[in-house]
Amino acid sequence: MFHTDQWRLRIEAHAPGVFRLRCGPRAWLEPGKPTLRAQRQADMLLARQEPVGEMSCQALDAGGWRLTQGDVVLEVGGPDASLRLYRNDQCVAQARLPIDASGEGAQGRWSMTWTLAPDEGLYGLGESLGDLDRRGVRLESDRSADRSLPLAWSPRGWGAHINTLDHLVHDLTDGTYAVRARGVGLDLFLFVGDPSEILNQYTALTGRAGQPSLWPMGVWLEQACGQSAESSLQQIRSLRAQGMALDALVLAEPAILGFQTDKPVFEWADRISDWRAFATAAAALDIHLAGSCLPGVLQGTPLFEEWEDRGWLLCDAEGDPWICSGTAASGGRPFGLLDLTHKDVARLWTERHLQAVEEGLAAPVCQGQFAFPDGVEARGGETGAVLRTAYPHLARRALFDAVAGPRTPQEGVMLSRDLFPGVQRFAWQQGPAVDNDWAGYAATLKAALSVGNSGVAVQTHRLGNAERATGAMTPELYLRWLAMGVFSANFSFQGLPALMPDAFDGDVRALIAHWLQWRYRLLPYVAGIIDDAVRTGLPVQRSMAQAYPDDADAHVWDTQYLLGPALLVAPVMQAGGVTEVYLPEGDAWWDLNTGWRYEGGTRWTVRPGLDTLPVFGREGYMLCLGPAAQHTGEINSARILDEVWMFGMPEHNPVVMRNKIRVMQMQGSSYIKGLEGLRILPSEGLEVKRRGAEVRISRAR
Repeated sequence: MFHTDQWRLRIEAHAPGVFRLRCGPRAWLEPGKPTLRAQRQADMLLARQEPVGEMSCQALDAGGWRLTQGDVVLEVGGPDASLRLYRNDQCVAQARLPIDASGEGAQGRWSMTWTLAPDEGLYGLGESLGDLDRRGVRLESDRSADRSLPLAWSPRGWGAHINTLDHLVHDLTDGTYAVRARGVGLDLFLFVGDPSEILNQYTALTGRAGQPSLWPMGVWLEQACGQSAESSLQQIRSLRAQGMALDALVLAEPAILGFQTDKPVFEWADRISDWRAFATAAAALDIHLAGSCLPGVLQGTPLFEEWEDRGWLLCDAEGDPWICSGTAASGGRPFGLLDLTHKDVARLWTERHLQAVEEGLAAPVCQGQFAFPDGVEARGGETGAVLRTAYPHLARRALFDAVAGPRTPQEGVMLSRDLFPGVQRFAWQQGPAVDNDWAGYAATLKAALSVGNSGVAVQTHRLGNAERATGAMTPELYLRWLAMGVFSANFSFQGLPALMPDAFDGDVRALIAHWLQWRYRLLPYVAGIIDDAVRTGLPVQRSMAQAYPDDADAHVWDTQYLLGPALLVAPVMQAGGVTEVYLPEGDAWWDLNTGWRYEGGTRWTVRPGLDTLPVFGREGYMLCLGPAAQHTGEINSARILDEVWMFGMPEHNPVVMRNKIRVMQMQGSSYIKGLEGLRILPSEGLEVKRRGAEVRISRAR
């Protein structure tokens, strides 16, 4: 039951197509000047606090209110005490009003239940290695194994996001979408629009990452556990000698650097005897270095005791430092965690990593999600679920400030598997560790598509797993996995010899080199997609449900995806070389391998060789390709493009890094500026005429 004498409900048009509903005690809704803790937590959750939308309000005859933003309407109340969302006069969602189910002191337990149509899918809510449609799951926000994120949306045109760091349960096990949230009040954002519009508004609200530089989009190599630095450099030299491109090396656990035992100064790990010499050797190969770091201090050291006295470590219920029993980053040794709510601690950790960046560490790697017991408390007052959710955000923020803060605009990446509200602000997200088989290959692809559905623009892939058995990694699987990684945000080789290109024969290695050339030719396009994500929040790999919400047939094809707006990629997901492709309705498609045109809404069986991948260009779009390279340092920043492929008559400006190409249509032809010096490959039936700086594309006569 909703008690209007006890609670207040406040609704605002936060942005076009976005409503914000806050329900709770008046003191919570109107807190006056926020405390430092409240402001810090609010900044973690929202990048845009102030509303920018407008709405009209009218009373309903049956009770309640009708709130209107253009063709979007929210109705509140009425005989059934519900929320109803309308788009173009059609009801797209309905839920019971929020209730306080327990009233436990200052912390209420709020619940909402959304009615779902029998054939209605629900997407987002974090990472899934299985179905992208999240119906049937139950997720808890602060349980790291659930890999949850707060945004949920339906292809019918609505989405919901509960804005909290506290405990949140998403329950879709009974055919409805029930949400239970703990807190003094309930803070709910409702979105109405296509999934792409929802992701745009959600990321504008909660934050987006900046544009990284070009090198992180090149190929990565992850060092195997126990492998020496010189061995990794030798692997890189071997790849380069075979014409295989590479840009970055991720050093294996444990942490590559950490605090000295008695001083708040970083030192490099002993396993690299001379870090400066190693960094110089890597730089000579145009290799960027990444390595793990630990937001803690080893137990039993003088620095641990000093910082315990200062109150710089997270403490348990008795006021003693909480001890983590050990992680891969600590080499299994117990440690105390830095209290990153303390501004001096966070500043020190950022400054030490900034020094490491200046000494050659291009990208830190940090896993900051810990299963804190409820009694662990930070100096800022965070505890329980709030601390479990906030801590990885604080760790990632501090590291991102080290790699990107000094640059304007911010450029830089740090790697992590952590998921938390607002994670999409920090590039990049690492993919899961999966088995070396066809099921593992499918799992890493679905993981990227599911977090893309949840507002994360970039998640990378690992080509295999050095910690799992490798017997099932056949040459066919390796090449199919590699091809998908090439047509993705990015991927990494694994340094285990059995998973390196040298594990295969000369014919397979030639195909690997072929796919790596494709990767570097695609870099201007992939960089353009990521640049687009800075403005739109859309992911690099886009699921069929997100890209084609009105085509219900497309939604079941959950291993196909759009790579940006122009390319449909249908990876081969099973042995044998035969696969089926569904071309979504509403567009025509051009096969990159044959040049043939297909109508949308059709299904095809294809038999791609190991040197090809089913990729289709979307009619009206262009694909801009760069030159092949051994690393991004070979790419001339003044001339990053080599040729342009056209899929039918160009209608849209191409997505490309530093785009200066513009398309204008007039009298049945397209006039394009910015193609000077580029090779143009028009699709069948088009002719190209150059007129100075302008290119005219017209129908062949």
